[in-house]
Amino acid sequence: MLSRVLQSVLTFSFVLCLLGAVSDDHIPAAEVIESWPALATEEHPRHSEGDTIVLKDGSLLVGWTEFHKTNSDFAAAHIAGRKSTDGGRTWGEQFILQQNVGQLNTMSLSFLRLNNSDELLMFFLVKNSKADLNLVVCRSSDEAETWTKPQRITTEDGYHIMNNARAIQLSSGRLLCPVSTTRLIHSSEHPLKNVCYFSDDDGKTWKRSRDAVSVPKRGAMEPGLIERRDGSLLQIIRTQMGSIWITDSSDGGDTWSEARPWNVTSPEAPSTLIPLPGKRGWLIFHNPVVDPDAKSHGGRRTPLVARVSKDEGQTWSEAIPIEDDLTKTYSYISAHVVDDRVLLSYYVEHDSRYSLKFKSILLDSLDAP
Repeated sequence: MLSRVLQSVLTFSFVLCLLGAVSDDHIPAAEVIESWPALATEEHPRHSEGDTIVLKDGSLLVGWTEFHKTNSDFAAAHIAGRKSTDGGRTWGEQFILQQNVGQLNTMSLSFLRLNNSDELLMFFLVKNSKADLNLVVCRSSDEAETWTKPQRITTEDGYHIMNNARAIQLSSGRLLCPVSTTRLIHSSEHPLKNVCYFSDDDGKTWKRSRDAVSVPKRGAMEPGLIERRDGSLLQIIRTQMGSIWITDSSDGGDTWSEARPWNVTSPEAPSTLIPLPGKRGWLIFHNPVVDPDAKSHGGRRTPLVARVSKDEGQTWSEAIPIEDDLTKTYSYISAHVVDDRVLLSYYVEHDSRYSLKFKSILLDSLDAP
């Protein structure tokens, strides 16, 4: 009992030290745009797993998963959307971007504009049971006004998870979707493993990677991808090990090295890693505090911070606070650099209600020296 009390004190003290150490580096309020595309209600207590894309007329389209009645991953849900014509300060009327086509729900959105193309792709998950979850993709050639019917990417049996805002296109043109897969979710007999699905014809056909990446305990979860300057890939992995783990690929995501711990602390929560333009490096968003005595997830997903790396993840800047109210939790971050800003969306949870927040931050305010 004493050790648990001591650990709780140390954890709380660490959070205070963390926030105190970076308090002088808070992003100036004038440089931030904040808004709420979706607020939790009794009818819709959870709004999460969203993404944002800039349309050709300069407006923003935000999409997210709107759950019904409960906040469970298995509650009924569809993909909702709203548009903004003023950079995310205000949002137009809400609409259904994608109806629920699953026996349970349709969730977890990723947008992608194809390189040198007018075509948009929209990826999402169709959930039928704890043993049946599939990744699909739709296409739009009219700036998200209409979409094709969903095309299934994961053709194998099982439960296949791709987080929101995870699909990427490499400099070679290859499309990549990082996926966690298992025969039965929440089963100790079937730990999660990470695979990649890739396409070399703009998403018309897909292949699965030869390798599946493993991590101890519950397994490898909710991967994200980034391309290095030399063309190789780094995959970040949600784990139960107290930190992000990573693995590498030198053949466009088909084969992967053995997973290993990385230098970024994290509870069992997804993190988001994106490239910055030019030689400005990488930008990661994560929850920096782990509580080994927590009943689940290695502690609460709070605070939310950003860090910059100038050397492709070998070292990181001090934490830059994005959200520091420890009474709330923050997760499932989408992040995109657009002109001189970073556009974010993520859930903010309080008292088991999940609202979707949008935040636009000047890129210069996140730059490390």
